[in-house]
Amino acid sequence: MAWPLGRRMGVSSMMILVGYVPTPEGEAALEAAAAEAKLRGGSVLLLNTSRGDAYIDSRYANQEELAAAEAKLRAEGVDVAIQQALASGDVAAELLRAAAQDDVELIVLGLRRRSPVGKLILGSTAQRVLLESPVPVLAVKVAQPRD
Repeated sequence: MAWPLGRRMGVSSMMILVGYVPTPEGEAALEAAAAEAKLRGGSVLLLNTSRGDAYIDSRYANQEELAAAEAKLRAEGVDVAIQQALASGDVAAELLRAAAQDDVELIVLGLRRRSPVGKLILGSTAQRVLLESPVPVLAVKVAQPRD
């Protein structure tokens, strides 16, 4: 029987899904996922996805960006698996599908600032994941310098 990453027979290990994009918000989520994995003895499933326009979407990570993210997690002593997918326009659905499929116990997302009008017109992937996820969601923001 094949066991998911980080799980061994008779040993429970928490699987943490991080929605990663190569932006400051994605890096904040990656750091939070690494901290949670270290705290709980878990592993990380890094998912990078696009709305379906990967060739023009800068949030769709290239191989160098994914390798750098993997190296950061491994440097923290965290086991990591990487998935990359085109989400056919629905990133939230792709995150929720991955969480269900891989028996994830925590989802970590990076949040970006958006205007009220931007939220109204475009919706929010993070908001949808927060509302529809059956597991806890940790939403993190980029640290701001203190005055």
